[in-house]
Amino acid sequence: MQNDNHASTPYYRLNPDTILQAVESTGLITDGRLLALNSYENRVYQVGIEEEVPVIAKFYRPGRWTDEQIQEEHDFSLELAEAEIPLIAPEVINFKSLHHHENFRFALFRRQGGHAPELEDRDTLLWLGRFIGRIHAIGQSRPFSSRPALTPERFGDDSISTILDGQWLPPHMETPFESLSSDLMISIRNAYQRAGDVRSIRLHGDCHPGNLLWRDGPFFVDLDDCQSAPAIQDLWMLLSGDSIEMSQQLSAVIEGYRQFCSFDTRELQLIEALRTLRMLHHAAWLARRWEDPAFPVAFPWFDSPRYWEDLVLSLREQLAAMQEPAVELPF
Repeated sequence: MQNDNHASTPYYRLNPDTILQAVESTGLITDGRLLALNSYENRVYQVGIEEEVPVIAKFYRPGRWTDEQIQEEHDFSLELAEAEIPLIAPEVINFKSLHHHENFRFALFRRQGGHAPELEDRDTLLWLGRFIGRIHAIGQSRPFSSRPALTPERFGDDSISTILDGQWLPPHMETPFESLSSDLMISIRNAYQRAGDVRSIRLHGDCHPGNLLWRDGPFFVDLDDCQSAPAIQDLWMLLSGDSIEMSQQLSAVIEGYRQFCSFDTRELQLIEALRTLRMLHHAAWLARRWEDPAFPVAFPWFDSPRYWEDLVLSLREQLAAMQEPAVELPF
């Protein structure tokens, strides 16, 4: 990993001149135009190129991934793009997709417009299911060697430890959260036991609607959190509403998915467990990044008692949801 003595402000040296110089180190000639895009974990910019369309430059957070892990993300993206899956993969310049400049690691991407998909539309869900099925058909062909796996230990136990050890909870919430988190992990592990020996495969890992662009069809973006996980991880974030609504949505997604990849219905037992793990992981992510000055500005409510009270309430609802029968396919 990259070492940085200013771990709490990892981007303190990433100024406009450094950004433009980094892009030009690949052989491109910039025109000086620079637009910061919405991103917190990494830093992402639209950079103007002389007599060409702008490029998107993504600067990876120092210390988060190793070069090998980033390259594995790139290789997976390029493998999917080569299979004509509509995914925004890094540009290969001078035979490289991962570039280095002044201790920063960065990649360049083509600019892609689009809008959020209409997940209320059955045809949209079918379409997304088909492409996710194609992604998973390739993803299951071989494992990652460096990228981490989504596990109850990594997303659950480690997240709970981060929250408790960092003393983020207001005093009146410490005991309720500690007791609740123990019950949550029992229910999560029970869900994994009910699902049985389901297979973990290479997948997108963070396939929420914000990482989907629609322009005459879907485009998948941002594989920064690609990892090994059960296939349902890339499907459950497309669902919303009550169990009946989710069942109807899931039926459309799986109908499209099964045109290209088989689906193990035992994985339906994991939907609420994975939702709970994501909630815990998100809270721990904010805690781990709080010393980055961008985070208190973007998430000013995080260290307030109200945030933790609401989170505990939502997690209690998740505990109840994990006791309910899993969403079923209507066929």
